[in-house]
Amino acid sequence: METMVCPMGGGATRLYGTLTQTLGSSPLPLPPSHQPADTNLDPDFCQGSSGCPPDRVELLRQCKEALSDRPSRFHRTFVHLSDGDSAPSSPIRVMQWNILAQALGEGLDSFVQCPLEALSWARRKYLILEEVLTYRPHILCLQEVDHYYDTFQPVLAGLGYSSNFCPKPWSPCLDVEGNNGPDGCALFFDQSRFELLDNMSLRLSAMRIPTNQVAVVTMLRCRSTGRYVCVAVTHLKARSGWEWLRSAQGSDLLRQLQTLVQKHGSGPADDPTADIPLLICGDFNAVPNEEVYRRFTASPLGLESAYKKLSQDGLTEPEYTTWKIRPTGECCTTLDYIWYSQDSLRVDAVLDMPTEEQIGPNRLPSFSYPSDHLSLVCDFHFKEKE
Repeated sequence: METMVCPMGGGATRLYGTLTQTLGSSPLPLPPSHQPADTNLDPDFCQGSSGCPPDRVELLRQCKEALSDRPSRFHRTFVHLSDGDSAPSSPIRVMQWNILAQALGEGLDSFVQCPLEALSWARRKYLILEEVLTYRPHILCLQEVDHYYDTFQPVLAGLGYSSNFCPKPWSPCLDVEGNNGPDGCALFFDQSRFELLDNMSLRLSAMRIPTNQVAVVTMLRCRSTGRYVCVAVTHLKARSGWEWLRSAQGSDLLRQLQTLVQKHGSGPADDPTADIPLLICGDFNAVPNEEVYRRFTASPLGLESAYKKLSQDGLTEPEYTTWKIRPTGECCTTLDYIWYSQDSLRVDAVLDMPTEEQIGPNRLPSFSYPSDHLSLVCDFHFKEKE
């Protein structure tokens, strides 16, 4: 199948005053505690003094009941890899997903083959939560999140996840009437599996000039092994013609991650802080032959793309991670990645991609699937230290 790069995302947007007062010219957009004062929790999930439902099984049942009239879910299976002996600890499951901002889906993104009813938040929120609850990741990296405070943060906190959210300084969602605030990147982790050590929200720069793209970076300690892992989630600049900017943003992120890892990883070889592995998840808006992809591949941080493991030779990315139809035409291409430190982490399993037949002729999003991007899910193990 021939992939193509297509125009993506909304255009330039008006200033979001409250946030940019916080931002100024600093590379750090805003503290994690910055929350709108008038947040109303989603009444379908959060009711009464008990807050949001703490039971995953009950919440998943609620999602399936609300979606009882929809076509069947995509049947996706894990491809298990057999490179190396199994480690004694249970795997670390990581999910990467651009969930499609609600305001963009209904407004600027123009999915001409998708019925408006399938784009309603009343339906999509159940589909998104069902996907997360089905795979139960220990680390969840999301882009285009514009319902963080009213839905995802309180609901997932009730299920044991801690999280951090960083909105774009000038979010295109704010140009859509009736929007729910700016979209941004969110990183969630299972508190029963990981302990938080450090957290940063970054505004990515290009040639030292702050841009509209952000990243969330979290340093975690695995409770079962004591090992450290640094996790980042980002969403690089969309559209063809901006390849140079994506490359600069990727370089800035790599530089900042290298600094953070060196800061924490100063112990001796047998110390848990030695050789801290990286997990970098994101919608890079970049195909595999683009410069930013090559920069990650050639980085001295020793990164590899986990989804190459699905290919026969282990060298090529999936044919698509996004498939949509807009007024400009059909777009089927690979833009989303889970990068990992290949010297410190091992990929144990990778969730396969739905087929063209499963996705259907109208492509994504649809009544079956809430986003134009497919979720990526991988199981990892820490490699034993030499």
